[in-house]
Amino acid sequence: MSVIEPLEQARRLLDEAETAPSLDALASAVVLSPSHLQRAFRRRFGMSPAEYHRSRRFGQFKAALREGAAVTDAVYEAGFGSGSRVYEHSNRLLGMTPASYRAGGVGASIRYTTTATPLGRLLVATTTRGICAVTLGEDDTALERRLAEEFPHAARERVDAGREEWLDAVIARIASELGWSDAAAPAMPPLDIAATAFQWRVWDALTRIPAGQTRSYRALAAELGAPKAARAVGNACGNNRLALIVPCHRVVREDGSLGGWRWGVERKRELLARERARNTHTPHALGKSAQAGTG
Repeated sequence: MSVIEPLEQARRLLDEAETAPSLDALASAVVLSPSHLQRAFRRRFGMSPAEYHRSRRFGQFKAALREGAAVTDAVYEAGFGSGSRVYEHSNRLLGMTPASYRAGGVGASIRYTTTATPLGRLLVATTTRGICAVTLGEDDTALERRLAEEFPHAARERVDAGREEWLDAVIARIASELGWSDAAAPAMPPLDIAATAFQWRVWDALTRIPAGQTRSYRALAAELGAPKAARAVGNACGNNRLALIVPCHRVVREDGSLGGWRWGVERKRELLARERARNTHTPHALGKSAQAGTG
């Protein structure tokens, strides 16, 4: 039996569990050793079983905050039991404190820069914890406006002279991966993206689609072991704020038509055409570095 089957079983058990089972109990249920389960689960999903369960709860917690619930109410609605457990992990999973997240990024400090690409202008933004946005657009004004809309109450500072190491690394990696530069791709910086466990699974699956190839929403859902979750896969793609780093442009409709893309369908068409023209020998792979911010 493939190790994928017990890993998917472990994920389903975590999805159903109100309280996170111990690693030993989970390993026993799926007939794997605890150490093997821990390593294999992290390789497949980008986080440990305990982190997966916690991230799932944070998805419920975030939804309650977005709907306007008080932080204390959201804590208990998500099943945490105490506020201290939330604040222990919130900086890593939300990128900021719960109250700050609910208030649109109050207290967060974002530094960003822009650069030209064959697909238009590219904006890359970072917090002190990692990359928080990668966006394509027609001009800097539109890109800066979109950043302000996504983080309306965060402090935002443009940096150009010398930029910053993380910003330069992302730009250099995108240029290398997409053939805009002959330089070797640098390591991917950590990410600071608030997401549910399911969104991380979708984004991880997207990074494993070879450049120039596409998957339908339904096919991607089936690969994730959730064949009825095509709509949820679409929502995860729509929530992706990391253009090109998480290649949601490689997901299309069931009939093969492109569908929409957050950064423009014509840009999506051109990007896929460029990938197909260039990538005839070496498949694209971002690897696990794209999930460095998940812990």
